[in-house]
Amino acid sequence: MGVVKLTTYNFRNLSALTIDLHPKLNFFVGDNGSGKSSLLEAIFFLGHGKSFRTSKVEHLASYETDNFVVSIKDINDLQLGLSKNFATGVSLIKINGERFARLSELAKNIAVQIVTPESFKLFFGGPKERRRFVELGMFHVKHDSSKQWREFNRVLKQRNACIRNALDKSTFDYWTDLFCNLSEQVAEVRSKYIVNLIDELPFWLNILLPSIANKVTVQYLQGWPQKKSLIDALSDGYEREQAFGYSIYGAHKFDLKFMIAKQALESQLSRGQQKLFLLALTFAQAKLIARVNRVKPILLIDDIGAELDANSRLSLSTAIKNLDCQVVITAIEEGVLQPFINDCSVTNNESNEKLKYHMFHVKHGGILPVNNSVMIE
Repeated sequence: MGVVKLTTYNFRNLSALTIDLHPKLNFFVGDNGSGKSSLLEAIFFLGHGKSFRTSKVEHLASYETDNFVVSIKDINDLQLGLSKNFATGVSLIKINGERFARLSELAKNIAVQIVTPESFKLFFGGPKERRRFVELGMFHVKHDSSKQWREFNRVLKQRNACIRNALDKSTFDYWTDLFCNLSEQVAEVRSKYIVNLIDELPFWLNILLPSIANKVTVQYLQGWPQKKSLIDALSDGYEREQAFGYSIYGAHKFDLKFMIAKQALESQLSRGQQKLFLLALTFAQAKLIARVNRVKPILLIDDIGAELDANSRLSLSTAIKNLDCQVVITAIEEGVLQPFINDCSVTNNESNEKLKYHMFHVKHGGILPVNNSVMIE
């Protein structure tokens, strides 16, 4: 899946615009507050039905407006669109003009991953952030996982209600048995996905962080003690559950730990190295998604110059060449993009044109193509 045309109306501080994107590599350059992140947010919103910057969807509408529209056309002429009107409360989700009720229908056709200066939450934001990262990949790689996860969450809510309301033992045992069975099923599917993710990771670490590539270990915590069955762990934790009012063990409590020599990875790496590790992990997940025929991922990288020196950006350029997906990159200064531009600026002997990127300048919400970026489709 690659976006060839993006249209926005009343979205954040962006002007009403339609822009043509390159199927491989796109650069957006502009000052802070110019609208670069808003452009990434528009693409991200179509892929996730939410923002990576705010939990309040109404904030996505331009100042003094109560509606917005985002739509894209992909390389196969598939048209995806989403509009929201906060005055009427109406949301429209369309695929090739046909209306749908669920945002997940959009997500089946567009897989969006993003790395921003705030992506360090993966390390510091607690298990919830790492769970979100894994669940995003699983949605596209393990096609039945979202349905399985919805059923698990339904049972989890019922079991938690039993705990809070002190329902009779037979009812509690019924939901506990269902909860344990589903937890084990979810954990089994998830563990297989994480094994694949861990297997893919070294390739990208050898490009981006070769000095630590052989030292990194990833630990998967399933959500209950490894040496106990879930039913035994829940039995041992019964009194704690009654005190807390919710299920303290289960598939919803899984986590990933990233380690170097038995130490937390974030305590051993600089900020720049942490960002490179995040990129390696994101590329590994993108590669797993790309192997699924249904959809290829779109990778968004916000503020490429933040935390990365010239050598790191050169390594990142090499990694992107090995990634089979569309990439959209923002930067404050064009100079930080030089390693990527050099890789793209290879002369085609037959057409004497330069390959393969689009560049845009972003200013006050307006987006203009840069004349010196010549493209071949």
